[in-house]
Amino acid sequence: MRTCALFLGIGCGITLSLLQPSTSRAQGMEKPEAQSLDRARELFDTIYAKYSSTGTSLLRENYPHDNAYRAGYLADSNAQKTNAYAYLWPFSGTLSAANALYASTGDTAFLGWIHQRILPGLDAYFDDQRQPAAYASYIRSKGLSDRFYDDNIWLGIDFAELFLLSGGHDYLNRAKQIWSFVMSGVDDRLGGGVYWCEQKKESKNACSNAPAAVFALRMFEATGDSLYLRQGEEWYGWTKKWLQDPDDGLYWDNVNLNGKVDKRKYPYNSGQMLQAAAMLFNTTGHSEYLEDAKRIAESGYRYFFEETAAADGMPRNRLKPSDNWFIAVMMRGYLELFDLDRNPVYLNAFAASLDDAWTYGRSKEGLFGKRWRNPQSSRRWWLLDQAALVEMYARMAGAKLF
Repeated sequence: MRTCALFLGIGCGITLSLLQPSTSRAQGMEKPEAQSLDRARELFDTIYAKYSSTGTSLLRENYPHDNAYRAGYLADSNAQKTNAYAYLWPFSGTLSAANALYASTGDTAFLGWIHQRILPGLDAYFDDQRQPAAYASYIRSKGLSDRFYDDNIWLGIDFAELFLLSGGHDYLNRAKQIWSFVMSGVDDRLGGGVYWCEQKKESKNACSNAPAAVFALRMFEATGDSLYLRQGEEWYGWTKKWLQDPDDGLYWDNVNLNGKVDKRKYPYNSGQMLQAAAMLFNTTGHSEYLEDAKRIAESGYRYFFEETAAADGMPRNRLKPSDNWFIAVMMRGYLELFDLDRNPVYLNAFAASLDDAWTYGRSKEGLFGKRWRNPQSSRRWWLLDQAALVEMYARMAGAKLF
């Protein structure tokens, strides 16, 4: 089990109270930015108040905890039936949330929280019995579980970004370790591409290849090694070849090894290709990438948003219901494009949707389901839904949109 060294002078006694905004910080921001950041902090605190498992760094998958719960997103239908803790995917969302909070505030208390609580929790999933080592879908003390390339890629992106933000070499080392695992999931079938699951190499998915391109480009930023840039371009091109809908430029879900495409469209798949396209334009200056990004953004705006009537009768665009985390990952792409063109239209729609979510979508416990206008329709609230909202509020505060 790997351990992480504390740095930046943060002691071992970090508590949630350190994550509260200072008065001077909040007063120094424009009101909408301060409000969005306060929401992110409040929900982050709520996660640890309601999902923590006493005596561990791990979290529960749902609130309230349900021993009968079985995750429906795993590759194995006989997956673990008794879940004392969250699977890796929802747990990893807390790293993205803390990463976004640190990026938006520069507050090193969030780095302390990552080191005190999140990394020790992640280490419980780390599997070095199989090589290359990687994070497994469930804690290793319960035996071997499937290892997903996309689960590891999301972590790799966060680690690369945390290195860029903080300079902490432990983050870069973890990202490089994940890179080795991701490369082990590439072969020549279908002309390349990354599989979804190490133990079930049956499909190559947008959710493993589009973020792999983003991961590669972040690693290029972090290291300057052109190998990462070339690989990012390769994965971007592969995903575009196999999974792009030529009619609107959005992205289908996966292709199996017989070449059959699953044409479902999810926000995060197109969002990651939007982000990769914007990053490639920023890195190479090639105009076709910016054209790709703008096309995906406009088509996504039509496909993943809907026009609704406000109280004053004027039409407005709001996000359609979806998995909250899919929306958060899609928003990363729109933020990357906003950094290039400063067009606020899309992010304004995200911001208005997030305002609606806070006003109408919280349960009496302060938690979010997937339908932001009917919060009490849920019997339990998923950890990743909460982490996704923290990320979105934090990133919106840092976007300087307002």
